[in-house]
Amino acid sequence: MRIVFVYILFSIISFNTYAFDIGSSTGLKIPRFVSLKSNEVNLRVGPSANYPIELKYIRNNLPIEIIDEYDLWRKITDIDGNIGWVHKGLIKGERYAIIVPNNNKKVFVLSNPIGRKIGEIGKNNIVKLNNCLKQWCYIYALNNKGWVNKKDLWGVYDNEIYKMSFMQPIKTLYWKCLKIIYNINI
Repeated sequence: MRIVFVYILFSIISFNTYAFDIGSSTGLKIPRFVSLKSNEVNLRVGPSANYPIELKYIRNNLPIEIIDEYDLWRKITDIDGNIGWVHKGLIKGERYAIIVPNNNKKVFVLSNPIGRKIGEIGKNNIVKLNNCLKQWCYIYALNNKGWVNKKDLWGVYDNEIYKMSFMQPIKTLYWKCLKIIYNINI
């Protein structure tokens, strides 16, 4: 009988702890990054079209972070720290990020996480996330693609692994072996 009581108590505590990490309307993780679907999106003071508009976003694919949900509305924060409510029809699950270099210079795009420089991207450019490893993200930007250090992106969490392929650990090992064997930057 004690075991059953302890099990039920543990289940209730675990469920309540977990419930704080999911959205009440969608059941999806909160917080989470998404992006804007349109070039014109109103950020409102509250979760209804009756609330005043705080600001208007005019950048398609702008990454935003959902921090709460209420019915058809999502409470979000943006890269500048603005907080407000956006209708769910104006956001999409596709992942984008913004280039935010620490030194206000351009960010290098690499052929692979330990490879050679193949391009540069300037501050505030929006890039599409393809997948992310522990410290690196494979991005698409302006018909270019490559690896960018995660510390130079806003729109992905520090420890987030995003859409890592089944073969990625093998690719990473291959890159490291080539670097060691040939002592070259790949």
